Amino acid sequence: MTPGSEPRHAAHENVEERLAEEVVEELDLHPVQEPPRQKDEDEEPFPSMSEQISEQLGGVRGLIESSLPVFAFVILNVVLGDAVAGLEKRTALYWAIGGAVFAALAIGAFRLFRKEPVRHAVNGLFGIAVGAFLAYRSGNAEDFYLPGILLTFGQAAALLISVLVRKPIIGYVWGVMANKGRQDWFGNTRLFRTFQWLTLVWVASLTLRAGIQYYLWAAGEANALGIVRILISWPIYAATFAFTAWAIHRVTSEQKVEA
Repeated sequence: MTPGSEPRHAAHENVEERLAEEVVEELDLHPVQEPPRQKDEDEEPFPSMSEQISEQLGGVRGLIESSLPVFAFVILNVVLGDAVAGLEKRTALYWAIGGAVFAALAIGAFRLFRKEPVRHAVNGLFGIAVGAFLAYRSGNAEDFYLPGILLTFGQAAALLISVLVRKPIIGYVWGVMANKGRQDWFGNTRLFRTFQWLTLVWVASLTLRAGIQYYLWAAGEANALGIVRILISWPIYAATFAFTAWAIHRVTSEQKVEA
């Protein structure tokens, strides 16, 4: 086909295309090519289960801060009581309650001063306040620890029920904290069984911690109860958590290799 002999509509289209190209060149309307983004910039690595649980508990600092009010209560109750200063039982108890509450408030104030999150401090203060009220009302120092004992028994009961209904809580915790919120482990038979027996491990751990403390509470051994709360409860928790993390990591690692 000779130039100028194109159909009318084809020539019209060629003119429009040339005009469009000239406008684009004149106004610099070419699409901007975005530089390729690195994977690390697009998606931040999801925190591990241990990192997220540690953050929820406040890390090592949170564990220390949660123990300070209890430590203050134990020390003041022992030092000011019959064992050392010889103050009347209820008077020593009041000073111990005041010391525990003051320690909890001081921790919260310090965090506020440093503009740090106070969630853990508020939670700790609430627990201390309830225990202090019970101890104040009854006049028995061991009642200071009763809310924590009952709470631990309640947690163990909830975990046991979750196993009986085949909805292990440890599996849900792992899904939220280490699987980006996905609960697809139900379709993984091996993971499901692992979460079932790991939840039972936590039931045993919590029952052991609460059982020891309940025995001392029933015996009226307030000072021994405080020492157990500080020196035994946290190691039992830490060992249970470490075992849980190891067991889950072992199963998930083996399944990745098999895949």
